[in-house]
This record gives sequence, C-alpha cells and structure tokens, in this order.
Amino acid sequence: MTQTRDVLEVLREAFGADVVGAYQHGSAVLGGLRPHSDIDVFAVLRRSTTARERRTLVEELMGFSGERARHGPARPVELTLVVQSEVSPWRYPPNCEFQYGEWLRDDYERGATPSPTPSPDLAPLITMVRGADAPLLGPPPADVLPPVPPEDLRRALVAGVPELLDELETDTRNVLLTLARVWMTLATGTITSKDAAADWALERLAADERGPLAHARAVYLGAEEEAWDGLLPRLRGHAACVVREIERLATDAPPEAGPY
Repeated sequence: MTQTRDVLEVLREAFGADVVGAYQHGSAVLGGLRPHSDIDVFAVLRRSTTARERRTLVEELMGFSGERARHGPARPVELTLVVQSEVSPWRYPPNCEFQYGEWLRDDYERGATPSPTPSPDLAPLITMVRGADAPLLGPPPADVLPPVPPEDLRRALVAGVPELLDELETDTRNVLLTLARVWMTLATGTITSKDAAADWALERLAADERGPLAHARAVYLGAEEEAWDGLLPRLRGHAACVVREIERLATDAPPEAGPY
C-alpha cells in the first residue's frame, strides 16, 4: 500500500540504520482493512529522537494522513516509535518515544510537537505487534520486543477506560468498539479485530443494550452511515454495562494470553 511505503520512507530518511525494525499491526493484519481503518505502523529505534526530528515526522505525516492530508484525503496513519532500550528489558509503564495519530492533528497543526512519555497503552500495542508478526523492515518483532506480562497487559487495558469514557460523545464509534475489545481481551486473553470483538460482546449483552455497539460495528464495516442522534440517550447506559463487566474481570485471575 502506498501510504505504508510512505511511512517507511519517512522512517528511513529520518533515522536510517537506527531503525531496528518496523511492523504492521491493526486491521491490516486482523482480518483486513475496513472503510474507517487506520494504517498502523510500529517502529523500534536504536536511539532517542530530537525535538526537530519529531517535528519533521509530524510535518511529513500530515502530508499523506487522513481527510485533511495536504496531498489529498487518505486513510489515517498511526505511527508509534519506541527506543529499544526503553522497552527491553520490559518495564511498566513503558516509554513511548513518538506517536502520530489523526486524533492529535489539531494540536499538531497548532505547532505542538510530541515528546517522549510513559505510556501504558504500549502494553497492548506491543502484544498486538508481536502477535501479528508482520515485519515491514528488520527482524521478526519477537526478536526485538519482549513479551508483555499478562498482569501488565491487564492493568494497561483497565487504566485506559476513564480516558475512553471521556471521549464517548466525541469519538463514539471508536470508543464503543475499543471498550468491547477491552472486555473481550480481559475475558479471553486474545486481542482481535474491532468488529470481531464487537460480535463477541454483542452475544453477551442484553437485547436492549446492543443498539449503540451494533451501530458502531456496522459503521466500521461500511454497512451503515454514521448517525448517533437516535442512540445518544442510550450511550452512557451501554458504556456503563460494558464497564461493569470490565471492572468485574479486572478483579479476576487473568487468562492465558492468546496469539494476538
């Protein structure tokens, strides 16, 4: 895919031989890209970055990522960078060197530059990257990234729930699908595609609680146009139901991790 090649070219130009490896993850390796899927790339570096390098990455990525891309509308790109010594040997929370995503675009267009910061979200992300085993550059991810202990995966998933709930009305589709995936992962130890997680969750919800998630899944798959007005009164109730299950599972013994 052209955008994936563009990401790799940006990485080569910025870091050259300091790129240990770059890996595809997300929808592209979990059942195929959907109409609203991002291009997800995770890269491991041998060294830390400078503020100028991070700003250059932002400028390059804004050129070909998302609806507001300077070169014309395109799929959103999500690029995450870690320094190998910051995640291997494993420690929690791990440090994220850089992340680009379209949800941050407003800040980036105002001139903000991302800084390295501890990020619990890297625990499920590294688990997905290792499970996907889809190198774009360099050796297999299992040769570069350590396994995430189940207890750290678990607490990272739970730690992200309050932030998701804060965005329920502004990023509804993604929040509902992500909550379903958190629930499924805590219950099964498996990280799968968002639509598969939604299928799993819908089977376990009461009929009167399914509407918001069913619509989010249909929009994600391109089967319906996004329209939340009629479902807004039910969003908080649905989310509360899923969060109750997440909180219940958070106190149980974790299952063995699955392949993703």
